[in-house]
Amino acid sequence: MAEQYKLIHPSKYYRDYLNVNIRPDGREFDKLRPNAINVGSITTADGSAIVKVGNTNVVCGIRAELAKPKASTPDQGFLVPTIELTPLCSPKYRTGSSNEDAELYSAALNDILINADCLDLKKLCIYKEKLVWCLYCDISCLDHDGCVIDASLIAVIAALRNLKLPKVSYDAEIEKISVDTSIRESIEVKSSPVSTTLMVFDDNVIITDPTAEEESLSSCILTIAVCNGEVCYILKPGGTPFNSEQMDLCIKRALAREKSVLKLLNNVLK
Repeated sequence: MAEQYKLIHPSKYYRDYLNVNIRPDGREFDKLRPNAINVGSITTADGSAIVKVGNTNVVCGIRAELAKPKASTPDQGFLVPTIELTPLCSPKYRTGSSNEDAELYSAALNDILINADCLDLKKLCIYKEKLVWCLYCDISCLDHDGCVIDASLIAVIAALRNLKLPKVSYDAEIEKISVDTSIRESIEVKSSPVSTTLMVFDDNVIITDPTAEEESLSSCILTIAVCNGEVCYILKPGGTPFNSEQMDLCIKRALAREKSVLKLLNNVLK
C-alpha cells in the first residue's frame, strides 16, 4: 500500500517523512551517504578510480596521450574531463540521443578543476611548442542515484593521484619522440576540490546529498565545490532562488563534507 501511495503521490509521501524530520531512507536532512574509493583497478588506464556515493557508482579512467600544445599556451598540456551517462546507469537516458545532463556535469567538472588550480598544466609540457601530455579523464556512471558530480569529482582526483606517466623525451633536431614505459612517474596534484550537492524541497527544506528520487522532487538543486576551506565553484541550473541564510547553511555543509572526503582520499592514497 505504501508503494502505491508513493507512486501516486510522491511529493506528499516525501513530505510526510520530512514532517517528522527524517527522510525515507532514514537519514536526517544533513546526513551524508557512505563513500567508498578504489584506485588502480583498471590496468589498461594510466590512472583510475572507482567511487561509490551511496548507490551512485562511477568509474574514472585516465588516458594519457601525446599532443601538440595550443599556440596560445605553448608550454601547457591539457586536462579533459568527460562524464558519460547511459541507459545502464538510469532509464532516464537513451542511447544515441544528446544528453544535456552529461554536458552540464562535464562542463561543471572542468570549471571546478580549473578554478581549484588542481594541476599545473605546465608540468605536462615535454617540449615547448612541440609536445605535451593530454590527460583524458573518461568518467562513466554505472549507477545514477543522485550527486553524480560529487562522485565524479572524487573519482577524477583519486585517478589523478593514482596516475603514472611513462618517461618521454623529444629530440627537436630530428623530431623524434622516445617513450620509455619501464619508467613511470607520478604528477603533482596541487589541490583536491570536493563538491557537495544539495536540494531544496517545498522552497524551504534543504537536503544534503540527495538521491536521484529526491532530486526529481526538488524545487532547486545546488552544487557547491570547495577547496582548502574556500568556495571555488557554485552550480545552480535554475529553480527557486536562495536567500543568504540558506546559502550560508549550504556552504557550511559543503565545508563539513570537504573534511570527510579528504580524510577518505588520504587514507586510500597513502
